[in-house]
Amino acid sequence: MNPYLRTITREDHLAFVASRPAASHMQVPSWGDVKPDWRAESIGWFDRGSDGAERLVGTALVLHRPIPRTRRTLAYLPEGPVIDWHDPGLGRWLEPMLAHLRARGAFSVRMGPPVIARWWDAGTVKEAIADPAARRLSDVPADADEPRAAALAERLRRLGWQPGAEGGEGGFGAGQPRYVFQVPFAGRTLEQIRGDLNQQWRRNIKKAEKAGVKVAEGDYADLAAFHELYRETAERDRFVPRPLGYFQRMWTALRAEAPERMRLYLAHHDGETLAAATMLTVGNHVWYSYGASTGRRREVQPSNAIQWRMMSDAHERGAAVYDLRGITDTLDEGNHLLGLLRFKAGTGGRAAEYVGEWDYPINKLLHRAFTLYMARR
Repeated sequence: MNPYLRTITREDHLAFVASRPAASHMQVPSWGDVKPDWRAESIGWFDRGSDGAERLVGTALVLHRPIPRTRRTLAYLPEGPVIDWHDPGLGRWLEPMLAHLRARGAFSVRMGPPVIARWWDAGTVKEAIADPAARRLSDVPADADEPRAAALAERLRRLGWQPGAEGGEGGFGAGQPRYVFQVPFAGRTLEQIRGDLNQQWRRNIKKAEKAGVKVAEGDYADLAAFHELYRETAERDRFVPRPLGYFQRMWTALRAEAPERMRLYLAHHDGETLAAATMLTVGNHVWYSYGASTGRRREVQPSNAIQWRMMSDAHERGAAVYDLRGITDTLDEGNHLLGLLRFKAGTGGRAAEYVGEWDYPINKLLHRAFTLYMARR
């Protein structure tokens, strides 16, 4: 197969994604509407069958970020493209993409192959956190390795791609997270999933039920309540919050594409909203996207209650994976992100490391200057 590439319509892009079991929520057409500072483009790879009929065999959402005072752009494919990543002839996919993006004015291309390299079970993560000699999860022997991931990385290097620079803490803050925590649902009952929660999680869920915490789905009007908790969470956990308008744009854009694409959950107790979270769905993959909570009445465990409701709903709707998104790689007790890792590990799932994001410098001088600029921000 020698696929050829061209720009495609949103409708064809969405139809292709819908034909697959899952794809990243950042590789659907509506994600471009969430990012107004970027220019979005849908591209597709085509092949012709023996009958001569053209068929779409891969897609990508490309986000173009213009560089001030130039006609050049950074082309970014978050958690994409959606192609056959394990094709030994990977260049057949990537070379026409680079030619297309070069013609579009890109000085550099960054992509994030959605390929997992290795896994750590929840028990291994728990032991690593408790081990004073363990400094980073990446240094802990994995419970499973994906041999095809190493082969993919080697192919990318031979084709001229470079591992993307990782900033933030343990790769947590740069681009898309390299380390995530996922709970496999496929082939498992909800009772089995609940049974794999650690003792503290099961106890907290019961506490919330006994205390009368109620979790309900919200709508667009409830985003303001979510955002109020989110700002409090940002101050407590020391990160810069996104504005309310970002979440309103997400809600409008994603749900216009598919009503189930984004959901909002709120945990109430005695008339007060104590926690809230957003959930995203593409195919059989569900993500816990953003979470927020107040420091008040934490003893009634609203965060565990809201997570269990979301997991239950995701399972009922046929999810194969419940993805809690980013975790830190560091195991340092003094790191404020370690508590988030402990919380997610309590689900009994597993930590996963992706092969990471990769860069292709089309214009090496501009790419180097841009990399230095980003490192100094």
